[in-house]
Amino acid sequence: MPTALTIRKVDGKPGAVYYPLVHMQTAPSKPSPTQLTVRMTAAALNHRDLFLRQHLYPGTTFGVPLLADGCGVVIDTGSDASAKEWMGKRVVLNPGYGWKDALDGPEDPKGYAILGGTKFNPLGTACEELVVEAAEVEEAPEHLSSVEAAAFPLTGLTAWRATRVKCGDKVGEGKNVLITGIGGGVAIMALLFAAQSGARVWITSGSQEKIDRAKELGARGGVIYKEKGWEKTLLEMLPKERKFLDAIIDGAGGDIVEKAAKLCKAGAVVSVYGMTTSPKMPFLMSAVLKNIEVKGSTMGSRKEFKDMVAFVKQKSLRPVISKVAKGLDNLQEIDELFEDMKGGRQFGKLVIEISKDKQTAKL
Repeated sequence: MPTALTIRKVDGKPGAVYYPLVHMQTAPSKPSPTQLTVRMTAAALNHRDLFLRQHLYPGTTFGVPLLADGCGVVIDTGSDASAKEWMGKRVVLNPGYGWKDALDGPEDPKGYAILGGTKFNPLGTACEELVVEAAEVEEAPEHLSSVEAAAFPLTGLTAWRATRVKCGDKVGEGKNVLITGIGGGVAIMALLFAAQSGARVWITSGSQEKIDRAKELGARGGVIYKEKGWEKTLLEMLPKERKFLDAIIDGAGGDIVEKAAKLCKAGAVVSVYGMTTSPKMPFLMSAVLKNIEVKGSTMGSRKEFKDMVAFVKQKSLRPVISKVAKGLDNLQEIDELFEDMKGGRQFGKLVIEISKDKQTAKL
């Protein structure tokens, strides 16, 4: 029987508990006419997976495979033509269900159901095999290995909406864009998307090493956010002909609106996809007077996922891989991935290689 990775319940309060990783057996399932059986080759961690282990994520449950990012090969299909066309192809999975193409948010009255570890969706990518609807996959970019392909679905979708959808033409040729907290998967994908859109990208980080690595990916420069008055240092870096920011892509929250009022042009956009610094973010009158728009952004629609994957293919973009654990049964190395995330040591994605990059489709 196929194996999957999940968490085991132990006593403890949310935030103080740390659920151990365990294996579970999943019963083989024959795909319905419109479904596919995917043999997973790789799956990647996101911060939500760490929060699940700490019981800090909505709907945390047990007995559901972890992880929402994944790549695999279709080894069986249903009888419908829409499914049969995927036979033998290498695919990436849409990381969430219930959101087709609306700009405002999920159309499903039950909300958006992300894969991995919750009661809202029975599927997760940390498994040897899973059955999905054919409508929920895209062909994996040929230029990427399966480890790389597993690294970009969720972070890429989140970054795409925050950068390209929420900011529009403010992330375009010659515009100045700030991406905060470089190092995590979303921030790095946002950097790649903005740079490939022609924007001049600037970044903040807690370490000079991460700033230097971001420059190698296309950033023009960066500042260390731990230093007092970093916004003044950043202003000095901006080109003489455009001494302001057009947009900020932010995953930290905190005082970013206060900084934006000093850094941004009138009518700039602050696109916020996370608040790692604080769950509260004051909106100041100084930002109101500059007509600065603060927009919340979470994940994205099925249409946006398709658009994002097409852009990755068109521009031959490569997600950054921080570390790879070999094998779904290697709990020690997988736990080390979680420890890297907990300590903020990663630059890029943390990935589990489940099986080797080869096709084993049924003939």
